[in-house]
Amino acid sequence: MASSGQKIYMVRHGETEWSLSGQHTGVTDLPLTERGRDVARRLEPLLADHRFARVLVSPLGRARETAELAGLGEQAVVEPDLHEWRYGEYEGLTPQQIRAKRPGWQIFADGAPGGESPAEMATRVDRLIARVREVPGDVALVAHGHVFRVLAARWIGLPVAAGQHFLLDTATLSVLGYYGDVPALQTWNAPVPR
Repeated sequence: MASSGQKIYMVRHGETEWSLSGQHTGVTDLPLTERGRDVARRLEPLLADHRFARVLVSPLGRARETAELAGLGEQAVVEPDLHEWRYGEYEGLTPQQIRAKRPGWQIFADGAPGGESPAEMATRVDRLIARVREVPGDVALVAHGHVFRVLAARWIGLPVAAGQHFLLDTATLSVLGYYGDVPALQTWNAPVPR
C-alpha cells in the first residue's frame, strides 16, 4: 500500500456537446468542444510543477485529448478501468428522458440495462484503487464524471450509490489523499482559474 502521503489527482475531461446537453456519454467517443479544449489547456499550469509517479488516462478520446492539452500526454498510459460507466440502452439519453420511462431511476443505485450495474462498477473501480495504492508516489488520473464519482465514494469506503452526492463539473481538478492513514477527499470539483 502507498504511504499515507500519496495523492491522487483526478482531472475530469473538458466539455463535449453531450456534457453540455446532459446526455449520458459512455461509449460514444465525442470530441471536446472548443471551450472544452481551452479549459483543458488552462489545467496545464496547475499540474506543470508536479511530478507524478504515474499518469493514467481513460481510453476514450475526450480524456486522452484533455491529458494532452493539460500537459500530461507524454506520461499518460491508457487504463481501461478508467472508462466511463457503460450506459447500455441509456447511452445518449438525459436523466430526464430516462426518468420519464422509469421514475426514480438513479445510475448509482440502478445501473443501466445492457450496460454496467453498480456492482460491476464497484469491482472495476476497486481494482483500479488497489493498483493505484501500490504506486510509490502521486498519481494523475484523467477520465470521466461518473467513474470519478464512484472512485471518490469507494476511495473513502462508501458504496457506489454514494457517488450521487459528489457533483463533478467538466475540466475540474479533484484530489484524493489521506487524513493520517484514513483515505479522504482533499479537494473536490475545483474549477480551473480563468
